[in-house]
Amino acid sequence: MDFGTDERQHGHGDGGDAAEWKKVAELRAVAEAQDPAAKEEDDFVLRRFLCARDYNIGKASTMLLQYLAWKRVTKPHGSISGEEVRDEIAKKRVDMQGFDRLGRPMAYIYGARHFPARRDLDGFKRYVAYVLDKICTRLPVGQEKFAAVIDLRGWGYANCDIRGYAAALDIMQSYYPERLGRVFLIHVPYMFMAAWKMVYPFIDDKTKKKFVFVADRDLDATLRDAIDDSQLPEEYGGKLKL
Repeated sequence: MDFGTDERQHGHGDGGDAAEWKKVAELRAVAEAQDPAAKEEDDFVLRRFLCARDYNIGKASTMLLQYLAWKRVTKPHGSISGEEVRDEIAKKRVDMQGFDRLGRPMAYIYGARHFPARRDLDGFKRYVAYVLDKICTRLPVGQEKFAAVIDLRGWGYANCDIRGYAAALDIMQSYYPERLGRVFLIHVPYMFMAAWKMVYPFIDDKTKKKFVFVADRDLDATLRDAIDDSQLPEEYGGKLKL
């Protein structure tokens, strides 16, 4: 399977070139003049915001400043503790173990364990940020992206949460740019496609290319192509215990 150039750029050990780092310095100067908190962010963070906005300084600075404002409100102490999202963690919707063949940490998300009738949207948003922070702490040196499998086995209308999905996508795209490498959607029921059509407009063009729907007949070959047997969970035919 060819993962495409987007899979290999900006986040798999490349150090960037002089022109790129010059742009980073320009972005830093613009952002710090408007919000001193930008000084706390390293150059790789700024580079991801630049990349997300096609190296347009004005658009990248607007995005970065919005992130800094969000961070102050959402993570006033620098991070979200497990205790703060204890109820969300208890639902066991996400497992984070193993790496794919590109060295990206893997997240396994179980859609049928999510029930919008039982969730508080603000609490869910904090949980999404908590999960994204958690997986980013597992990034090896030289790697900036993670990958995920969204398992929709057993998903039904009781699990459908357009507002929640849109909120999660917004958090990932707006505040964790260039972190997502690839998402495999597996065991996808036909009825899910109606929800997908409603969520699709909220996904930016770059991110859309990272979602891959995997037919059941191709599941084993696709996952084994992307993930070594030692890193693939037992439930998908590998040797990794979750």
